[in-house]
Amino acid sequence: MKFNIKKLLQSMVVHGSSDLHLIATKEPLLKMSGRLKAINMPKLTGDDIQEMCYGLLTEKQKKEFEAENELDFAIQLDGVGRFRANYYRAMDNMAAAFRIIPLDIPSLDQLNAPAIYKKLVKREKGLILVTGPTGSGKSTTLAAMINEINETESKHILTIEDPVEFVHKNKQSVFSQRSVGVDTKSFAHALKYALRQDPDIILIGEMRDKTTISAGLSAAETGHLVFGTLHTNSAPGTINRIIDVFGGDEQPQIRAMLASSLVAVVSQMLLPKIGGGRVATPEILITNHAISNLIREDKVHQIASAMQLGQGNTGMQTQTQVMVDLVKRKVVERDVAIQFSNKPDELARLI
Repeated sequence: MKFNIKKLLQSMVVHGSSDLHLIATKEPLLKMSGRLKAINMPKLTGDDIQEMCYGLLTEKQKKEFEAENELDFAIQLDGVGRFRANYYRAMDNMAAAFRIIPLDIPSLDQLNAPAIYKKLVKREKGLILVTGPTGSGKSTTLAAMINEINETESKHILTIEDPVEFVHKNKQSVFSQRSVGVDTKSFAHALKYALRQDPDIILIGEMRDKTTISAGLSAAETGHLVFGTLHTNSAPGTINRIIDVFGGDEQPQIRAMLASSLVAVVSQMLLPKIGGGRVATPEILITNHAISNLIREDKVHQIASAMQLGQGNTGMQTQTQVMVDLVKRKVVERDVAIQFSNKPDELARLI
């Protein structure tokens, strides 16, 4: 049977799925509400996957994949949609994963985002981090935050991504969206020259190494509003991850930079809802005088307690607090919340 990649990508849109997986010896798989479901088609071979997936690549991309056995890129198909793709090899066969990227960027209101988000994006400088595991909606939340700025303020917004996901249209603001590997060599290389491009706001698609994190912190300290992402599961864990990237002799300086420049950490996951669909569970850390002191004095382990004390009037909230509320409102099953929780014993007790 001859497979058609465009029809498979169309099926993602029709079924409302988030991801498409193509893996040798399996049928094409769609991910819906966080769960994989096989399409009623024959099982794929590595040759099947290569034949249909190579049709989406330029000659340069084919050479890169064949040299590296990995390839990240984004593609927009007229009449279908925009997708982020990753090609890789598994058991010496080609494999691929596609994620759908909405063409229409959702607003914060459409996401039912906490009200504090609209206050955060009004900041003139500092570092705002949106974190979570793969598939937790980080990119969508960031896109909605940036869209809020685009709708209300006149700014130059520079994004550095691998690849560019959401494509923003110039409204009140103007965008320079740069894709690693196409428009720039690397995150670090782009950030080295970023300040010469006169941005008001910088979005770093992934703060994945020491050089990128250091450049992001420096930009936040020098009067820019910087957004970034990391693959961490909690707000305090995000701070530890950043500090741990640096050697022991550098850590006091990094703690000082974080204490002065960190505005907020939003750490979220997506949980399956009762009746279908998924809901975000954002843990929100807002830096205040107490939080800054804990970071500076290397007492990050006390931040969770400080967040619980500050929930009433600061906009902060813990993951546990959000999950308790979702279970009580019968949005999420009790057992599902406990399964996804960072602190399952505490959550079970509170429920």
